[in-house]
Amino acid sequence: MKTAFESVLEMAQAAILHSKGDAPLTLEDIADKVDMVLAMPMGWKNEVDRAAVIKALELRFSVWIGREGVLSQNDDHEAWLSAARKQGWRYWPRYRQLLEAELAPASVDKLDDVSEKVLSLLEDPRRQGRWDRRGLVVGHVQSGKTANYTGVICKAADAGYKLIIVLAGLHKNLRSQTQMRLDEGFLGYETMPNRVQGNELRTIGVGLLDSDPSIRPDYVTNRSDGGDFKKAVANSMGISPGTRPWLFVVKKNASVLKNLLSWVEERVADRHDSESGRAIVTNLPLLVIDDEADNGSVDVGQQAFDENGIPDPDHEPTRINGLIRRLLHAFDKAAYLGYTATPFANIFIHEQGRTTDNGDDLFPRSFIVTLPVPSNYAGPVKIFGLDAQGSEDAASPPLPLVRRITDHAESPSLTERLGWMPPIHRTGHVPLVNGLDEIPESLKRAINSFFLASAARRLRGQECVHGSMLVHVTRFTSVQKLVTRQVAEYVTGVKRRLKRGTAADVLLSDLKALWEEDFLPTTEEVVAITGDHSAVLHPWNSIASVLPLVVEDVHVREINGTAKDVLDYETYRATGLSVIAIGGDKLARGLTLEGLTVSYFLRASKMYDTLMQMGRWFGYRPGYLDLCRLYTTVDLEEWFQHITEASEELRQEFDHMVAVGGSPRDYGLHVRSHPVLMVTSRVKMRNASQLSLSFAGEVQETVTFHRDRVRLAANLSAAETLLRKLPAPAEGPALERPGGTIHEWKGTRLWTGVDGGHVVDFLRQFQTHEAAVKVNSKVMADYVERQIARGELKSWTIALMSGDGGRTSICDFEVGMTARKPNERCFSVADQVAQGRYIIRRLLSPRDEAIDLDSAQYAAALELTQKAFIADPGRSKRKTPPDEPSGRAIRRIRGRGSEDGTIPPHPERAVLLIYPLSPSYVQIDFQGAIIGFGVSFPESDMATPVSYQVNNVYWEQEFGGGA
Repeated sequence: MKTAFESVLEMAQAAILHSKGDAPLTLEDIADKVDMVLAMPMGWKNEVDRAAVIKALELRFSVWIGREGVLSQNDDHEAWLSAARKQGWRYWPRYRQLLEAELAPASVDKLDDVSEKVLSLLEDPRRQGRWDRRGLVVGHVQSGKTANYTGVICKAADAGYKLIIVLAGLHKNLRSQTQMRLDEGFLGYETMPNRVQGNELRTIGVGLLDSDPSIRPDYVTNRSDGGDFKKAVANSMGISPGTRPWLFVVKKNASVLKNLLSWVEERVADRHDSESGRAIVTNLPLLVIDDEADNGSVDVGQQAFDENGIPDPDHEPTRINGLIRRLLHAFDKAAYLGYTATPFANIFIHEQGRTTDNGDDLFPRSFIVTLPVPSNYAGPVKIFGLDAQGSEDAASPPLPLVRRITDHAESPSLTERLGWMPPIHRTGHVPLVNGLDEIPESLKRAINSFFLASAARRLRGQECVHGSMLVHVTRFTSVQKLVTRQVAEYVTGVKRRLKRGTAADVLLSDLKALWEEDFLPTTEEVVAITGDHSAVLHPWNSIASVLPLVVEDVHVREINGTAKDVLDYETYRATGLSVIAIGGDKLARGLTLEGLTVSYFLRASKMYDTLMQMGRWFGYRPGYLDLCRLYTTVDLEEWFQHITEASEELRQEFDHMVAVGGSPRDYGLHVRSHPVLMVTSRVKMRNASQLSLSFAGEVQETVTFHRDRVRLAANLSAAETLLRKLPAPAEGPALERPGGTIHEWKGTRLWTGVDGGHVVDFLRQFQTHEAAVKVNSKVMADYVERQIARGELKSWTIALMSGDGGRTSICDFEVGMTARKPNERCFSVADQVAQGRYIIRRLLSPRDEAIDLDSAQYAAALELTQKAFIADPGRSKRKTPPDEPSGRAIRRIRGRGSEDGTIPPHPERAVLLIYPLSPSYVQIDFQGAIIGFGVSFPESDMATPVSYQVNNVYWEQEFGGGA
């Protein structure tokens, strides 16, 4: 049942949409419609906060959203989705109407557009003969992928798909949550166990908008905790496949999938293959939606291929992967659609993988679609920021929402096993703080922050809403149980003190200080960064007046495979559920924490996909983003920042391939050799001890430097040794750009046509910092040497850059040093000094990478950049194409030339930029310049990845080990 606030909001939005013309919507327009609704004889005028409704509508109508990107391979695909085919649809229109009551209009329009695009890339369910489509939809973490695939399901059912199977994660609570979402968005009624013929089903969601029983889809699985697929239940229902759409929501569990496959073969199949005897369904089109497609679905076994690239037909895939493939293989008409925010395990799937019994592997050979997000989405870029290196645009500053934890262990070292929750511990660990059975001060502060945020939300009119706090500190359920008890004891103590007033003065003083010293300045800073002035800064007295009520409503729940607690948001729909959820893997992927406000996160994995999926704090935080907090360690904050930039690099590569007409296979080949090593687990990479790197089309730059004089002197010597081998340089190059602009590099020395062997020698002599994530000069030297042998990277442009940070002499060349501030986003200068590091955000200036391009090449790179641009507020605030070429476009034009052939390819050319950095600027005691370098590698069709071996100890220490 809707609250009065929700009813007014929905009706006012509908009135605005009905009357809205082409003129821009004004605040007065919104207020007029709100007043019209409040004037209705419903008693709402005295019950609903008028200003809160107006503010909520203003936020909704200010949302903007970019466009999707599509890579497709349509060799055997027939276009089919015309306007005529959409006539008479019933499932999608009612789902759209449901969304319009909850989402910003721009978000609904985009969901409509993208879900139609995805459906059109699937096959026409009416198409005769055998067909098999494999696609992947890549969203952002917690960005609305479920809403998107619900839209696809509705449209697929309208178009004629009859069996729809949703693979909903590995855990029963996620399966149940997904079933509930689809009950509301597709079925229109509550799916309950022990269905009895003739009993009325409770109508909900879309069923309240169109309850015609003639279109009501059938179900076998239900929303209860034990409502997964069972053959006996399916057989007892007496449903005839093919009359109406039939929905299954199942776990990715081997026994469940085996039973489902067996039931399909026994009850749905209508013929058997003459050669193999396989049961086959010829008359019913199948759609499989694989939620979290990178988790559980990927075959982590190594399939062998012969010298002709033919896969071993007797390969035995892992069980879940094999069962999914056999299920698809059992249908003549099948479509597989994976959804994930971290697609790299899927990209590592071999595109030619196949066996006789299981059919094709799950590589998304047909298409990959990237989903944009609305501007009100708070994703990795907003939370952790994005340096210019990742965006190739202006850097995006992080929101000031992260709070660093240092008291969880006696030492942050991965080898340290002492303290409340050390990085390495085992099942049976007892969390103690200085020998006491309690939580550390940082967790107390995080819980207090949740109390304060909840109080502020109540004062902002968000009273009967869900609010959640995540505590994710261990994967062991035995340890989670102890943490749950400790947290519950702390919360009970706070409730007791606030209710009775006993010893409340110290508590209230601490809460007041936290509010005034943390929350108020943070809100002001968030407003300054985002430009969203809707946040209300309430004084402490107002917060204190509602705190006892807020704290009293807080529940503490343990969420894991052994606990009986559930996140029963539906039960608390009228009042809102305020919960502190403590768990591990079940909270780490897919499960939605409604109204998540505060997260306390210690899980030490450095796998790209594992870490990003654990980020439950990403999502939509309307009207309370400034109140959100992430308590985590400095190491994890650094890794989140790194993988945010790595993710953006790969998304830019996707945009680039869309612009040049690439295919899913092209993108897969790129990802598999990308120098971001930790994109996924070893087994998903199919390579337990070997890392392969290709630098083709990449820029590599040093951003982490030593501080000790010996190694700084060695690197300065390496640069001077290289430059002494070269002839006299050109000084102060100046190049004409489109429109008559001149790019000058005053004081810079430039060499062209330098033999690649000199660069190899320099890279071998240079000592990159051991903590550098990507740049390893020795591995880079191996790559360059290998490419030279293949006829590439033979001719280099080398530039000794000159800045304005003080003069220095290198090989008798007087140049200006470059000043680069330390990057203190994670590590303070004091921390960097203690670690022997000097860290900067970016070394290269964006235009420097084009120092070897003439006017025509530069113009071609700019044109390609603008063609590849996709506006996406989840990645950048930019709405219009850039006016300078991206590094990726520069490297493509250099290596491949232009598409029309007017600019020839030069894969033999690369650029080495040497930057003398000022040591005095960062208080490093060194007489001379700190040498940094950047290498711009051209794209190449002949790039051979460089492989090097690592052992299990290395992997465990570097990446946390987890799959």
